Amino acid sequence: MISCMDAVDYEDPFGFEDYFPSMIDTLGVERFMEELYNGFCLLMDVSIGLITFESLKRNTILMGLSELRDDELLCMLIEGDLDGDGALNHMEFCSLMFRLSPGLMMDGFKSNNLQVIS
Repeated sequence: MISCMDAVDYEDPFGFEDYFPSMIDTLGVERFMEELYNGFCLLMDVSIGLITFESLKRNTILMGLSELRDDELLCMLIEGDLDGDGALNHMEFCSLMFRLSPGLMMDGFKSNNLQVIS
């Protein structure tokens, strides 16, 4: 199976800046996890508690990210959908966010009680 992330160039031609490590250092682990949950809530369909294609599309537009194409949104869902139900639950969302953080995944990152090792 080909991953959507296979196409990502780690030289980062888009100027992506990974704020997760500095957020953890600044906020602490517990507050960082609360913020991650808040991000999940911004994107989820409140009626079912999951991030669906429709909720992702609707909420990214509301967040000013209307330039994202449907295939890009679908790719995001596929990349994080571990149970194959076509949507992201909170655990899948958090796992995806951590996997997509180069600062946490490249060499491993340790902060207080949080430890992520690639």
